[in-house]
Amino acid sequence: MEHHGAPGDPPARPPRTVVFDLGEVLVPSTGLIRTLAAELGVLERALDEAYWRHRHRHDLGDAPQRYWSAVFADLGLAPDPDRMDAAERSDVAFWSTLPTESLTLLAGLARATVRLAVLSNAPCGLAAAVRSSAWRTPFARMLFSADVGVAKPAADIYRRADVEFGTLPDQVVFFDDRADNVRAAVAHGWDAHVWRGGTAAVRVLRERGVLG
Repeated sequence: MEHHGAPGDPPARPPRTVVFDLGEVLVPSTGLIRTLAAELGVLERALDEAYWRHRHRHDLGDAPQRYWSAVFADLGLAPDPDRMDAAERSDVAFWSTLPTESLTLLAGLARATVRLAVLSNAPCGLAAAVRSSAWRTPFARMLFSADVGVAKPAADIYRRADVEFGTLPDQVVFFDDRADNVRAAVAHGWDAHVWRGGTAAVRVLRERGVLG
């Protein structure tokens, strides 16, 4: 029989949801620009500037062809569809592959039955790859900027995330690498933290009573 507590007891607090960013949190960027620059035959510094200059619109849902056309133009490369498709595949594969450290962290949280979610600024192709990946199993929900045409740190994406995750703001613990994203999440009411690595995250979750 379900136990509802003694009369007058406050309702049981729903379990908190732990939300992770993807890039630079679950997936560090180390090696990305070097790998893509070698594939394209360009200087790493030039690619780094072009890659990030146009990324925001891509994260909001711009098609890969439009994004890579802009990157290639900045680099002085001909808009070869095959080379752009190859760059897109490499980019998606990189960001959708978790390192061992992240897999270990997620496995431990899953064993502790922690409810997990992802909130990431990410384009459509990457969102699809993550959702079809083997490692996404422990996650109850995922929301990407390209899904809704809104990116962090805009306030609306946190409101949309609560709807998607089925959470109230005070039920979320959030980790992101960018201080501006964390500040916006805190303003929304989330318990948000700048990412300092898996060990620090576990310490926060123990302090919050999410982990024993």
